[in-house]
This record gives sequence, C-alpha cells and structure tokens, in this order.
Amino acid sequence: MSENLAALRDKIVVVPDFPTPGISFKDLSWILADPVTLGITVRAWADAARPEAPTMIVGVEARGFPLGAALAYELGCGFVKLRKSGKLPRAVHRREYALEYGTSALEIHQDALTADDRVVIVDDVLATGGTAAASVHLVRETGARVISLAVLMDLTFLEGRAVMESLGVNVHALIDDEGNPYPHP
Repeated sequence: MSENLAALRDKIVVVPDFPTPGISFKDLSWILADPVTLGITVRAWADAARPEAPTMIVGVEARGFPLGAALAYELGCGFVKLRKSGKLPRAVHRREYALEYGTSALEIHQDALTADDRVVIVDDVLATGGTAAASVHLVRETGARVISLAVLMDLTFLEGRAVMESLGVNVHALIDDEGNPYPHP
C-alpha cells in the first residue's frame, strides 16, 4: 500500500504565509480532485478502520465532509458533520479550541450520535491536535465512542499524535509532513 500512498505526495501544494505570516499551509485539495488519489485515500482508511467496526463517520468542517462521506460510503456507515459555530439548526454541543494560528469552535447536534455508535473522525491534517481533541470531546459528549482519527497528513513536528494518544484515540495518518507514506496496517 505504501507505494500507492506515495502518489499523494505529488498532489500537495505548499502555500507560504497562509493563513498568517510564518505558516506554510499544506493544500491537499488536489488529492480530492484526482479520482485516483481520492480512491487511494479512501481505500487506505477503509482498510485501517474496517477491523475497528465503526458505525458512524464524523467529518470535521470542511475537508472532512467529502473525505468522511466517501469513507462512510465505502464502509457502509452513516455520516455526521462537525460544523463551525452557528451552522447547525438544532440543539448542539459546542467546543472551543486553539489552532496553531488562532482559535475556533466546533459544534455537533446533541442527537447526532448514540451510545451505541463507534466513531471514526475524519479530517485532512493533524497538526497541534486542537481540532482533533475538540472533535473527540464533542463526539464523546453525545455518548458515542471514538475509536480512531483518520487524516491524510500528520504534521509530526506539531505533535498532535501525542494529544490523540493521551485521549486513547488511534490515528490513521497516510502521509507525514514531508509527504512520506506511513507504513499501513
């Protein structure tokens, strides 16, 4: 599988000083735009998550929506969105968190998941772990169990994986910050 994951590297565009000076934004949009690399991504995550027997996939706004929906379809699971503040119409759980370049908040409908749900959270990048940790806490507030986090890229120098490990959440990252494939289970 790692030879296929290497194809993801060629689709990464680094945008300097975005969204703020000093940040090198890793734009992974071309991975989604190419059906070959999108398929590689979804199949790799499905192979990793299938043994965990998830019942729901939770996508983090915004790149987690198309990626999570594709994974949910591949695994035969339902799909739930974690939205930015003020976007959901019913009663929500809300969580504020720090980013490497500011703060934000996420929300989930209070009735989106049940205690019977086993959840894989999907996002594009694992950085400091702030967004991922907020996502884990929100899913847990619904009573559901988080079994793993699936991301395209792990920015290893920001140590978000350690945050996830401290929360007892497995991380399924496909490539590191240099675009090198992770060994895949």
